[in-house]
Amino acid sequence: MAAVLRLIRAPNLLIAAAGVLAGGWIALSRIAFPKELVFGALSGLALGAVGNTWNDIRDIAADRVNRPGTRPLAAGLVTRGVADLIVFDGSLLGLVLAALASGWLLLAALAALAVMLTYSPLLKPRPLLGNVAVAIVAGSPPFYGALAVGLPAAGVVPWVLAAWLHLVREVVKDVEDEPGDRAIGRRTLPIAVGRRPALVVAAGVGLLFVPASLLLPRNAGYGGAYFVIALAAQMAVLLSATWLLLGKVERVSALLKGAMVIGLAALVAGKVA
Repeated sequence: MAAVLRLIRAPNLLIAAAGVLAGGWIALSRIAFPKELVFGALSGLALGAVGNTWNDIRDIAADRVNRPGTRPLAAGLVTRGVADLIVFDGSLLGLVLAALASGWLLLAALAALAVMLTYSPLLKPRPLLGNVAVAIVAGSPPFYGALAVGLPAAGVVPWVLAAWLHLVREVVKDVEDEPGDRAIGRRTLPIAVGRRPALVVAAGVGLLFVPASLLLPRNAGYGGAYFVIALAAQMAVLLSATWLLLGKVERVSALLKGAMVIGLAALVAGKVA
């Protein structure tokens, strides 16, 4: 069971489900749990498990180089049959739960599932395009939650900001995964342009996030609580960008993940408080 939880990235799934709930609360301007939002959060959790598992299925050869002891499939701790079952059952469950919320959410779930299933075989080997695609999907939980409660426009700003940070993190992960990706002939951004230019791109995107995280919420009418809490996330992003410009990638991914969690809390506070 522990290996399966590692395979589906259980902590990341909880963050994604929290992102869906946050999107709904931002849209409603209050903390509430209407059934549509609950179905949306559970749907997002199931679809996230599919995406993470499918990515590991496609990346077994690369993970044997990059993370031989920490990826359950590469380490032989979970069988391919179990992983395939998670992908099938998770897809079905995620779509059914989305349909229980609304037809629009079902369409969004289908679109997200299509991107996730084509990411590793078709999009990931294309420099930057794959990073943008996965960032759009990974950053979508707040929009998914806002759509679940019938107010999708309220989820656009949180979606943009979350996707922005995910883009930085995806480029960083490509730099970390370069040895395995190179071994299997995959052409990611650091392989195509070099490690240093890829880190500069990631740092530049991170630096641009800071003014965007001020201007977009301001124009969308977020309250002062957002700007107070978001300061911690912005400082984390600035520190991450500094490390990247210095050529350091260790702990950057974790720091950006922390910034995402703080940013979600700030966005909710800016509309609910």
